Amino acid sequence: MLYGTPMRALWLESGTLRTRTEAARPEPAPGEALVRVRLAGVCQTDLELVRGYYSFTGIPGHEFVGVVEAAAGATAWVGRRVCGEINAVCGACAECQDGRPSHCARRTVLGIRNRHGAFAEYLTLPMANLHAVPDTVPDEAAVFTEPLAAALRVQEQADVGPGRRVLVVGAGRLGQLLARTLARTGCELRVVARQDRARRLLGDVGVTAIGPGEVPERWADVVVECTGDPEGLARGRRAVRPRGTIVLKSTYRGQATLDLSPLVVDEVSLVGSRCGPFAPALRLLAGGLDPAPLVDARYRLEEGVAAFAHAERPGALKVLISP
Repeated sequence: MLYGTPMRALWLESGTLRTRTEAARPEPAPGEALVRVRLAGVCQTDLELVRGYYSFTGIPGHEFVGVVEAAAGATAWVGRRVCGEINAVCGACAECQDGRPSHCARRTVLGIRNRHGAFAEYLTLPMANLHAVPDTVPDEAAVFTEPLAAALRVQEQADVGPGRRVLVVGAGRLGQLLARTLARTGCELRVVARQDRARRLLGDVGVTAIGPGEVPERWADVVVECTGDPEGLARGRRAVRPRGTIVLKSTYRGQATLDLSPLVVDEVSLVGSRCGPFAPALRLLAGGLDPAPLVDARYRLEEGVAAFAHAERPGALKVLISP
């Protein structure tokens, strides 16, 4: 394996995204695998990185499916199709020792923080991060594992299920996956959707879509905000009942203004929500959850800048990039 030889990749630096043909093929550290990327997805976090949400220089991208090309000491994995958890942790800091490895103080994050990502021909991740993709799950579905896991994280953090009223604010890439997972819990679910296409997609899976002006006040036991827009957060605040919960699934560039006094008076819980469980996500995909209707377009790696431009369009859903 010729590590350091040129490969194609998308490169982000100082807010500018470009295609590179001379990026160095990464060499896996001890305990890591080299993965040849088959397909990668553009998500809102990638778009926010370009806008300056977080200072990152390198290869972005963290939603992927690929094939293990090399894995020292784990040759049985070579040739297997995998997806991977994005936080590479130290295992030794207080957070890791206390069972919170996704908050490791020294973690690197694939395509986001101090680790090159998935918009490239190859990437590296610790073997412990990898999950084998079932043969029955095609690449176009497996590439959704990471965002689907993030959607499932809500069910670990908030009380949802029969008899509970849940409102999702936003019907974009993540909102659609949240709707498809929450609908399976038996809760009374409504999703705020602006675009006609988003409303149709929700209707196709039996989820009630409502317009921004139809949000009932003090109705929801749980509100999941995934617009990344302060207006969406304010809308969710008005919808939550006293002693309800607001789950924040968005990363905000800049600051969002929120009047905290009503939250105190109504004893509303605010919960940040980030990465989620991969194994249940893969089981859902293997069991028939089909994200294919959420795919807008597929681009080649050398068309990556155009792929990002497509993903920026109002109402755009998942854009995939194939090396």
